[in-house]
Amino acid sequence: MKEKIYTIPVNEAFDQDCECPLCLLESKLESEYIDYYLGPSLMEPDCRIDTNKKGFCRRHYEQLYNRQENRLGLGLVTDTHIREQLGKIRQAGQPLIDAAKDLKSNSSLLGSLAGKLGVKGQAASGPSAKLVELLDKLEKSCTICGRLEHTMDRYLDVTMYLWSREEEFRKKFSAKKGFCLVHLKMLILAAEKYLGANECRKFLGILLEQQIENLDRIEKELEWFTKKFDYRYNDAPWGNSKDALPRSIQKLKGYSNLK
Repeated sequence: MKEKIYTIPVNEAFDQDCECPLCLLESKLESEYIDYYLGPSLMEPDCRIDTNKKGFCRRHYEQLYNRQENRLGLGLVTDTHIREQLGKIRQAGQPLIDAAKDLKSNSSLLGSLAGKLGVKGQAASGPSAKLVELLDKLEKSCTICGRLEHTMDRYLDVTMYLWSREEEFRKKFSAKKGFCLVHLKMLILAAEKYLGANECRKFLGILLEQQIENLDRIEKELEWFTKKFDYRYNDAPWGNSKDALPRSIQKLKGYSNLK
């Protein structure tokens, strides 16, 4: 198989012995993006426009902060992000502030305002709708998550390309221990997107047979892990079960920092 620059990361991940090769790819990408947003991104205007608009999710803010690197850079990025969001929140929230002030001079507006806010403050329309929509959008936005999603889609495209064209890769793929459920879903969607109908059916059959076999394997390893806490099994060997709990969590939810 002749390597191309865009196939190297995928092949390297599938060469590793792990519970999910795509988790390795995503973890490596995430680490690279954390490095980037604590360093070179500060000098790129287009990047600052993006971080000002989207910011980062809780997970990635924690990772950026916990690196204990370039606190000034992270502070500058966060400051300009807050400044931009403050302007939007001020604009969307001003009608609510004005309505509250009007209540002091006209108590009859209370019922009208309550109706606009909706039951228990959950507005479908009225002055609070714009603000709630803004906050909901901001809560779900993250510069790093967006880049991860885009790049992982490219890697899934490459995975489908290699599987459909390279016999060596198909053998490598079939020898894996399955995938986490997050990336299992992504593979199913990628197969439907990038493969022809017959290839897609063939791929999904192999994938799901492999996945069920390995879910059964890891469940048995986890069951043995729990039995090892029973004194009756003190002298029995651990086998592959000593780290079965973090591997099982990864299998369910994707990669993490669990050891």
